Amino acid sequence: MDDYYGFASFFSQVGYKQAEDPRELTIYNAAEGEMVHPTRRHHVMPKFLGSNTSTIEEGSDNRQVLADWLASRENTSFGKNISNVVWAHYFGVGIVDPVDDMRVSNPPSNPELLDYLGKRLAFYNFEIKELVREICNSRTYQLATQRNESNRWDEREFSHQKIRRMRAEVLLDCITQATETTDKLPGLPVGSRAVQIADGLAAHYFLSTFGRSKRATPCTCEVKTSPTLSQALHLLNGETTGGKIREGNSVSRMLETGQSPHEVVRALYIRCLTRNPTDQETKKVFKKLESYPEARDGLEDLFWAILNSNEFVFNH
Repeated sequence: MDDYYGFASFFSQVGYKQAEDPRELTIYNAAEGEMVHPTRRHHVMPKFLGSNTSTIEEGSDNRQVLADWLASRENTSFGKNISNVVWAHYFGVGIVDPVDDMRVSNPPSNPELLDYLGKRLAFYNFEIKELVREICNSRTYQLATQRNESNRWDEREFSHQKIRRMRAEVLLDCITQATETTDKLPGLPVGSRAVQIADGLAAHYFLSTFGRSKRATPCTCEVKTSPTLSQALHLLNGETTGGKIREGNSVSRMLETGQSPHEVVRALYIRCLTRNPTDQETKKVFKKLESYPEARDGLEDLFWAILNSNEFVFNH
């Protein structure tokens, strides 16, 4: 327990000063102070977890010393923790899972991988972008979601990708980009992306319906990606899909430039699903288009159907 009291002494530098209201006090960092051991009654020297007593120069702010150590190569737990969060973002499950539950009794599924990622992040001087590039270029990240006999029951060893619904902000941005429209989001200029919204309580029906985090706590468990009936009804009948298709007017513009319905179908599949339609899909689509008096109406309905498809809404 002495280690924890030594670590806690970094946080003992709390000062108080009178606020504008004489009935209130404001807490601030006094940059000085020490902690007394609750049972032995001696002064506790600041100590980093898992290491020796820290050397603090006279006049230094203990909390600044602690902050510098937390994000340093000496604290290997920091690199592992951040790497685990980034890994979970791209794989849907952390090497330690849940990512907010780092403890001895919740060991990593692959300790060697976690150690490697922590060292690589430190090597990159904690540049998250560099770690993301390495993860996304890995064979593991590029595995398909389709399972086989050897990995059918695997949920922790990353032998295949997990099928996951896109997060609320990402899904809205994808629909906006596919329909070539813009949004007026709370507190941001027109044309901003939903992922730029800083306030988790900013009023937005789509984001609330699709489970965005309210950011009341640092726990990533606040993000909800489980599909609900309200989400399905909103995609089917709400203005986020049909309204944006009409607002963007993409189908009409493609037809006006001389593209044939076949070319428009292919363009919509590539735009939304990053692939060409299969022969079977092409036959079904054109058989359905024959029932429309206007090709534009049929193609806009196809656009709506693609945006409502699991292949668009879920990461594969």
